[in-house]
Amino acid sequence: MTSDTRPDEDGAAAPPGRQRPPEDRVAPRGDLRSALPDATAVVVVTALVFALLWTRLESGASDTVAVMPFMDDAGTYWLYLLSQAFGWSGLLWAWGTVMLGLLLSGPRPARLPVSRQVLERWHRTTSLTTTALMFAHALMFAAELVRYETKVGSAERLWVGFADSFVPGWYDSGTGRIAIPVGQGALYLAIPLGLVFYVRYRIGANTWRRLHRFVIVVHVLSVWHALLYGTNVWYGEGPRTVLWPLQLPVAALLSVRLLRPARRAERLGPPRGGAGAARPAWWARAAGRLVAGAVVVGLVVVVVSGRDGGRDRPAHPPATAPHAQETD
Repeated sequence: MTSDTRPDEDGAAAPPGRQRPPEDRVAPRGDLRSALPDATAVVVVTALVFALLWTRLESGASDTVAVMPFMDDAGTYWLYLLSQAFGWSGLLWAWGTVMLGLLLSGPRPARLPVSRQVLERWHRTTSLTTTALMFAHALMFAAELVRYETKVGSAERLWVGFADSFVPGWYDSGTGRIAIPVGQGALYLAIPLGLVFYVRYRIGANTWRRLHRFVIVVHVLSVWHALLYGTNVWYGEGPRTVLWPLQLPVAALLSVRLLRPARRAERLGPPRGGAGAARPAWWARAAGRLVAGAVVVGLVVVVVSGRDGGRDRPAHPPATAPHAQETD
C-alpha cells in the first residue's frame, strides 16, 4: 500500500529519456537495517503476549483450555503458546502496516508527524516484520505438531508437522480444514507482495502498484484465520470483541482511499462513452467502492449488535486429547 505518486505518474506518460529517480531503487539491506528497532519492539511485544498467554493458561482462565482441556500444562505446550504469541504480534503489525499504507496512498493529510519518506520506510519495514512474524507463527505451530505426534517415527513427525502447517489442504481436522489454508494463503501472498517492492524499478511503478493493492487481501485473510481458528477468540467474548472494532479504521481508510484516490488516473468520474460503453476498469473501481462501503456498514453492525460469530461456550468441556500421549 505504499504510495508511489510522483508528478509523472498521475496518468501522463513520463518524458522520453527521463531516468527514474534514485529513490525508486531501495535496497532490502537498508530496510533490514532500519527494521532493527521494529524487530526489537516485536521481541518485547511477543514476549509480553507469551507471558500473558502462559499466565492465563496456568490459571485456567484461557479460552484455549476451554477449547482443548488437555492443554492445561503451559510447560508442555509452550510451543503452541509461542505460536499464538507470534500470531497476535503478526496481527498487530499487519494492522499497523496496512494503516500506514492506506494513509500514504490516500488523500494527502494536511499535516504528518514525520516526512512521507519516513512513513514509507516505516511501512516497508513493518511489512517485512509482519511477514517474518507470520512465518514464525506457522513454524512454531509446526514445531508443536512435531513434538506432539509421538506415535510415529522422527522422519514422519517432521513431514506431518511441515505438511499440516505449510501444505494447503493437508490439515484435515475440524475447523482447521478451512482456517489453516486461509492462513497459508495470507503467508504465501505476503511474501511476494512485500518483496516485489524491491524490484519495482524493473517491473515498473504501474505494475508494482497493481500487485501491491492485493496487500489488503493478506490482512483480510489473516484476520479471517484468527477469527476461525484462534482459540483465544473462539468464543464471543474478550479478545474477539476487540478484534472486530480494530477493523473499522482499516475499512474506513480503504473507503476514503477508493473514494478520493491521490492519483487522478484512479478517480472514478463519469464513465466514458455512456454507461453501456464504459471500460471494465470503471466498473471494477465502482464495485470496489461499493464493497468497501458495505464492509464499513457490516463492521458497524457487528460491533453495535455484538453478533460477531463467536461460538457459545459449552456447558461441558469437549473431549480431552485427540490421542493418548506416549513418552519414551
